Amino acid sequence: MMFIVRQVALKADGSEIVRQTEVAGEELFIGRNASNGVHLPDLAVNPVHARVERRGGELFITSQSQQPFDVDGRSVESAKVDLARGAELRFGGHIIAVGVEGEAVTLTVRRIEAVSDSAEDKDEAAIYSLKGLLPGKRMSAWGFALLVLIACLAWPVYTWSSYKDLAYKEKVSRPAGFHADSLWSSGKMSQAHKTLKNDCQACHVDAFVSVRDNACMTCHEKDAGPHAPMTRQLTARGDPTGFAAFTRFVAASFNKPAGRCVECHTEHEGAGAMEPTQQRFCAECHDGMDTRLTDTKLDNAADFGNAHPQFQPAVLLRPLVGDDAKAPRKRISLDKKPRENNGLKFPHDLHLNKTGGVAQMGRRLSAKYDFGDALECSDCHQADKNNVGFVEVDMEKSCAMCHSLAFDKIGGTFRTLRHGQPEQVKADLRAFYRSTPPARPINLGSLARQRPGVVNSRRTASDYARAVNFRGGRADQAIRQVFSRGGACYDCHVVVPPSSSGALDFRIAPVAQTSRYLQKGWFTHDAHDKEECTSCHLAEKSTEASDLLLPGIKDCRTCHVGETGESLNKVKKPVESTCAMCHDYHADKGAPWLLREQDKKKKRPEITASMAHPGGAAARLRR
Repeated sequence: MMFIVRQVALKADGSEIVRQTEVAGEELFIGRNASNGVHLPDLAVNPVHARVERRGGELFITSQSQQPFDVDGRSVESAKVDLARGAELRFGGHIIAVGVEGEAVTLTVRRIEAVSDSAEDKDEAAIYSLKGLLPGKRMSAWGFALLVLIACLAWPVYTWSSYKDLAYKEKVSRPAGFHADSLWSSGKMSQAHKTLKNDCQACHVDAFVSVRDNACMTCHEKDAGPHAPMTRQLTARGDPTGFAAFTRFVAASFNKPAGRCVECHTEHEGAGAMEPTQQRFCAECHDGMDTRLTDTKLDNAADFGNAHPQFQPAVLLRPLVGDDAKAPRKRISLDKKPRENNGLKFPHDLHLNKTGGVAQMGRRLSAKYDFGDALECSDCHQADKNNVGFVEVDMEKSCAMCHSLAFDKIGGTFRTLRHGQPEQVKADLRAFYRSTPPARPINLGSLARQRPGVVNSRRTASDYARAVNFRGGRADQAIRQVFSRGGACYDCHVVVPPSSSGALDFRIAPVAQTSRYLQKGWFTHDAHDKEECTSCHLAEKSTEASDLLLPGIKDCRTCHVGETGESLNKVKKPVESTCAMCHDYHADKGAPWLLREQDKKKKRPEITASMAHPGGAAARLRR
């Protein structure tokens, strides 16, 4: 059994639009509800007005709400229609023609004009409309336009002009409260500028003129930091094309030249800390910059995940000599496998070996120094209070527990060479051999690097007996031995040989313990506390102190992706990393925006510019 319902509507030109639907079943309902088989949107029709049921060649129509309907002009509550003859039904303002096509019953619905002004015969939308109570559309449009001009233009301009002269001539700030020109504000001030909340004229000097750089420099002249000349910045950015060129032309026409402070330092973005500069502002210049700024030494960069150069640490090219306190450093790509001459001789692999002699000694000393089954990085390297760099390794605190500089024993007390004072070492040795009666020869090789303790104390006498019995200039011989191969100083430090063959002016090259290699980018260990040191630093395979144990960009990309979420490596748990995570335009301010905000949240001392210098002060580079 099938019902075919055809809804007929008229266009403005009088032509008809017919929408046909098919309803399967032995019955259907007619009413105002949209769920009915025949939907009649008319207030004169009940939600479910009538039921239509076919029985053979006849159609039975029954009212469902005791409300009548018309059948061929007669008002009834039920009717029987012969499908062969057809009939015309009327519900409110709709006429339904009943017919048959094959096995299907057809119901053709047409809307007719209302025959009365009663509420039941009017359109539903017109019944609830306020159209008759409101002014016309034209008058409403002009009225609202005038209201907007007064409230959002005339009133704010008046408010601004009332205080303009007072703000600049008499230095009077506006009282707290609502001011109409605040309607123009696009958002709340940041934490840095919250004191200017009621002093708009501090930045917006002239009406309808954008904030100028000289307004910013009134307060930030001393702390703005170095900027590249604006001509170079604009050259690096390149000339805009298409719609961007048009917008720049319009901006310049309204006294908004390119390269203003507010292009990067946006305000009114909400209360709290000023948001970091978006990556697109950085990439606008640095993506393909070498094609526009041909004399630049900077590599192109656009996104850390897929368009960033290899790291270029500042490496010490040669050992420091004498009073040469300034480290001769050069930025070298890690792809070139640079080595650093830091003045030390130290094999990491030997000390981190889990089965060698160092591990055995560590286990013997574990009760006193809390060592594990083998030495770990943290046994010697301690993070600083900000967890950015590391405290300098101190010989007396980190090395002397295993490596002693003892050369003599008097009673139960060991005499040791003075670390870091080569001239004092020479003086102590000369004093030892001037003693009366003549001092016994000493072993400045293996003995000087033995760990003091009960076992070594027992061996002292036998070591002395086997030591070389110097003849003549015994002190000079001892000095040469301690600074030569196998001596206490030679095996750990770079020794500067004497000026001539017979001289004794041995010197120790100053040690440079670099605390920060990447001076153009920042790194903190905070987020990596759960990682093993050796997962990034291949210390277990390092045989020399000159090995630069820094992870390359490929290692970082195992976790970090760029702002776009893309990476050249497959990343299981990607960490979105924008330019602002590691870089700050104002390099003299130390850590970038993101790290400084993290420090504030953790209530730690803020990372400052003093931490930016590699190795700290010059004195820290020397021994």
